[in-house]
Amino acid sequence: QVQLVESGGGLVQAGGSLRLSCAASGRTFSRLTMGWFRQAPGKEREFVAAISRRGGFPYSAESVKGRFTISRDNAKNTVYLQMNSLKPEDTAVYYCAANSRVDYVNYDYWGQGTQVTVSS
Repeated sequence: QVQLVESGGGLVQAGGSLRLSCAASGRTFSRLTMGWFRQAPGKEREFVAAISRRGGFPYSAESVKGRFTISRDNAKNTVYLQMNSLKPEDTAVYYCAANSRVDYVNYDYWGQGTQVTVSS
């Protein structure tokens, strides 16, 4: 089993920045593909970004490309999502996810989520 705990959410004005963190435990972190998803009120959960086991090949959704950056620190068992130039439409609960495959689409483990609210 993998446990994921997100932190770093909060309220920020449009144009501002936040950095989300997700701490993982329960399995060798460097063997996990990590991803970030978000779910806005009344909408389906959507993919935001993913990163491979060793930190290469970061990939972001078109809606956040150029504004959000995913990274990881395998020594700290933590994955990050740096969010810049935030927009009100980025308001959502952000979830960290993991799998033990080379798979950016399907995830087996999920965190509880952290709320991000962007005011206009």
